[in-house]
Amino acid sequence: MSQPCAIVAGGAGFVGSHLCRRLLREGYEVVCMDNLLTGRHRNIAALESLGPFRFVHWDVTRRIRLPGEVEVVFHLASPASPADYLRYPLETLAAGSAGTQNTLELAREKDARYILASTSEVYGTPHVHPQPETYWGNVNPIGPRSVYDEAKRFSEALVTAHRESCGIDTAIARIFNTYGPRMRNTDGRAVPTFIAQALSGRPLTVTGTGAQTRSLCYIDDLVEGLLALRASSVAGPVNLGNPHEITMLGLARLILHATGSASTITFSKRPEDDPDIRCPDITRARRELAWAPKIGLSEGLERTIAWFRTHAGTRDAVVRTTML
Repeated sequence: MSQPCAIVAGGAGFVGSHLCRRLLREGYEVVCMDNLLTGRHRNIAALESLGPFRFVHWDVTRRIRLPGEVEVVFHLASPASPADYLRYPLETLAAGSAGTQNTLELAREKDARYILASTSEVYGTPHVHPQPETYWGNVNPIGPRSVYDEAKRFSEALVTAHRESCGIDTAIARIFNTYGPRMRNTDGRAVPTFIAQALSGRPLTVTGTGAQTRSLCYIDDLVEGLLALRASSVAGPVNLGNPHEITMLGLARLILHATGSASTITFSKRPEDDPDIRCPDITRARRELAWAPKIGLSEGLERTIAWFRTHAGTRDAVVRTTML
């Protein structure tokens, strides 16, 4: 009996590479598609040794043609950090529109389950806290973050329309802030930025007063949530994140303690439309997927810091590539 095949669009990115690794351990044949705009070869360099893994250098905004049967398509292809989507605004919008359309067409052609990696950013600066899936959000459609927020909101609408009009077996995961090994220390997100600053002895730069909050989910927990959604018949949207909330100032202090760094903390201007609060209501995930995060923030940060100590300066690797 042949192995089931999973397509991971954006598989060379932070979340995608961890998902690819976990799928291989689940016994899947994995096809990783990535144009390497923000993904990295080094994230997937060791995956061929774990099972049938194939990297395809491809931009999913172009039509996708792949031979063979496919069981599931994960669409994670998009710049995801503020630094990246502000640098690549048009590419971000294209990934959420044409990229979503093309991956949906692939799932339709293969009669595969389809999982969209959406985001907590669809809630914008929320007026409801914590945020349940029933909340429609408060998003600035023309602000600096809109290229990402609206791309994901459009993706959700497109996925829903294809499910209802074409009968595709789809699901939407709204991913909240996630951290762990293989994050780039230049991607602008708080955890890798603070860790890199602490380990190098530089001041940790907290924006605003640091009173704004985030809820941080360790990558292994998130991947388990995505796999639970894949194995279910749930359409979603489903929030996947850790409901433990922490201020950015509190996070900076926690990382200073965990690294043993003597760095100081400095303050800078907050970015425009930066949310004041962010925390998932995961009642639906608990009820419908029997999923909840298991790894606490202290343990997750210890694992992440250990990785940064040994890998942050590693050069990119060469991976055998297949072209469509």
